[in-house]
Amino acid sequence: MRYVYLILVVVFLAACSAEKKAQKGFRLGKYQNTIDFYKKQLAKNPNDGRANYFIAESYRLSNRLKEAEPYYEKAGGRGFDKDTIQFFLAQAQESNRKYDDARKTLTELMASTDDERMKDRVQRELKGLEYLEQLNGRQSYYRVKNLELLNTPAAEYSPVYLNNELYFTSSRGNGKVYEATGTPFTDIYKVASRAANVDIATIAPLPAGINTENINDGCITFSPDGKTMVFAKGNTGKRKGGVDVDLYLSRFRNGVWSEPVPLNINDPEAWDSSPAFAPDGKTLYFSSNRTGRGREKLGYGGLDLYSAVMDSRGRFSRVRNLGPDINTPGNELFPYVADDAKLYFASDGHPGYGGLDLFVVKRQNGKTQVENLAQPMNSNGDDFGIFLFRADRGFFTSNREGGKGDDDIYTFINEDPNLKVINYYLQGVAYTTDAEGKLQILPNTKVSIIDANKEVLQDFVTGNDGKFLFRLYENEDYDMTAENDGYLVKRQPYSMKGKSVDPSTLKDLVTNITLDTMIVLDKIDLNKYFVVENIYYDLDKWNIKPEAARELDKLVQLLIDNPEIKIELSSHTDSIASVEYNMELSQKRAESAVNYLVEHGIAPDRLVAKGYGELRPIARNTNPDGTDNPEGRDRNRRTEFKILEVGVIPKTIEEEEVFDEDKYFKSDGN
Repeated sequence: MRYVYLILVVVFLAACSAEKKAQKGFRLGKYQNTIDFYKKQLAKNPNDGRANYFIAESYRLSNRLKEAEPYYEKAGGRGFDKDTIQFFLAQAQESNRKYDDARKTLTELMASTDDERMKDRVQRELKGLEYLEQLNGRQSYYRVKNLELLNTPAAEYSPVYLNNELYFTSSRGNGKVYEATGTPFTDIYKVASRAANVDIATIAPLPAGINTENINDGCITFSPDGKTMVFAKGNTGKRKGGVDVDLYLSRFRNGVWSEPVPLNINDPEAWDSSPAFAPDGKTLYFSSNRTGRGREKLGYGGLDLYSAVMDSRGRFSRVRNLGPDINTPGNELFPYVADDAKLYFASDGHPGYGGLDLFVVKRQNGKTQVENLAQPMNSNGDDFGIFLFRADRGFFTSNREGGKGDDDIYTFINEDPNLKVINYYLQGVAYTTDAEGKLQILPNTKVSIIDANKEVLQDFVTGNDGKFLFRLYENEDYDMTAENDGYLVKRQPYSMKGKSVDPSTLKDLVTNITLDTMIVLDKIDLNKYFVVENIYYDLDKWNIKPEAARELDKLVQLLIDNPEIKIELSSHTDSIASVEYNMELSQKRAESAVNYLVEHGIAPDRLVAKGYGELRPIARNTNPDGTDNPEGRDRNRRTEFKILEVGVIPKTIEEEEVFDEDKYFKSDGN
């Protein structure tokens, strides 16, 4: 009897040890191992809620949501959130085209849950199911086809086309199995291709260094010139959740790719992957589940889309979440920016058919609109990884029914007869002026374009030619700012309203329209005067009129853009009335203008009001023959500012002597 007891104890301890190992594997992202273990448990008890839960979660987290449905139906038990299980069950039902079942599951969840965040997610999901009816009624001009020559029973995904070569990621190797999915680790491959016509005899993996044995390598992108590569590498299984996926950069030099180095924007505790260069070659988009200080979630859901900007040294900065218009409580990944500046991405959070769907972001009148590409581009499977090698055709990835195995690469054509792509560009030159007022090119100037929502869309640092180039959108208003050391930050508006072209008048599929502009920066010279245009006052008055307020608002913005400067704001009159009266009137006008600036957020200690009366004319008030000169008087009635000091307290300004106009201006009227 004692031996039987000992045997039972040994069996029990062995079972506990095996489950601990399975749990550790789950935490490390070894989902296939977890599935294999708990399926053995289900063979003994098919209704084991704990075993069903971990199998369902393992399938979901390894992108096999369809297979998770029967296990979510039986998942549960102490310590598991019932609401979350029910929500993921609905998503699994959607992925299996059981839309009525999913609607019923979500409706029951909405009625039973007290979690407001969950209610928001359920409401979004229910709206998504309603949206499907609209999608199915929409006419589609897309035709899709499986790229059968390239695909295998293994996974092929994330196609990228460059210089007549198609790059893709695949698990077709025969190496060690990745324990999250039970399939071989992925490598990056390339094949000679003319558009969608591949030469399979040329398929080859990228060299060692890019690909690494027993590591998942994949999701590659190139700068437009093909000289910089960024790709994802990770999943060694050494970190909790298998989140050790990072972005790496390599440069093509002397005919070979350099040793990859991790990007400085990687989060060591996050999944950073699916990179994509924008057509400008500087902006990089990627997907991440990164957290902030204290490890709180930074984004809006699981995986969010981010952007970063690369400088001339190849370092990235200004990491920015793309915001709630694009990111959802679900997952957004596989971004791609086409030559027409439209952002494509995959999401399981926006309304769709189940799993990942393909979406496109469009800008209309400064607003972002996210549009599902509908069928046949999307299916109830995972559809992702789009790439356009022409404006009307390209590649994407899907694991839909009818494929050759796991993920497959598909080709597509957009046969919309009204498809016309118009790209608007704004090119310009940054200048300054010399001592004689002539324009001089100003190199190394940072020029930015800012939309009506005050969002910086793009930065550009000029070279020796002072030139910059921006992508703009029709019917939008912008601000253009320019800054350079030793110069005032310049801000000037630019509008695209009235500049768009009617697509029906165009014959070509793609039309590029380039508009011209310039921006002139003023050097920060102490005591140099700048005229504030159109500051007019009623006779004998000093109150700020609406027209003057508009001009002073520009000065407010200039002071905000240049926080280091302190100015004197001066008011001037013509010679009508006495010197004393004009001095008093101009002082009141200068003080009124300064008060306006203070009321609009400018610190008083950055401003000095000074009235000069008629002491500093810039034109004659009277002609040499003694007759009145109205044009000259108009020029003299002006408001100016000058920079007193930069970053320090200005000195006191002393009173000026009475100005003798006839001594100053010569008899020839100059």
